[in-house]
Amino acid sequence: MADNNAILLELLKNAAAAHGIHEKDDLGGVFDEQWPEWYAAHMTQALKDEGYTIAPLAADAN
Repeated sequence: MADNNAILLELLKNAAAAHGIHEKDDLGGVFDEQWPEWYAAHMTQALKDEGYTIAPLAADAN
């Protein structure tokens, strides 16, 4: 089983690099006030591209 922490860490590092390029190229070097929305969309797509999905855990049987 893959280490969830390692997977998320790698995806966050990749998102940070991509967001830096987005701020530089698309926003002319301006700080992105909507960075949480950008990161959420980027991470959702990155997870999808890697074959993952975000889903709630099944309710506890007890």
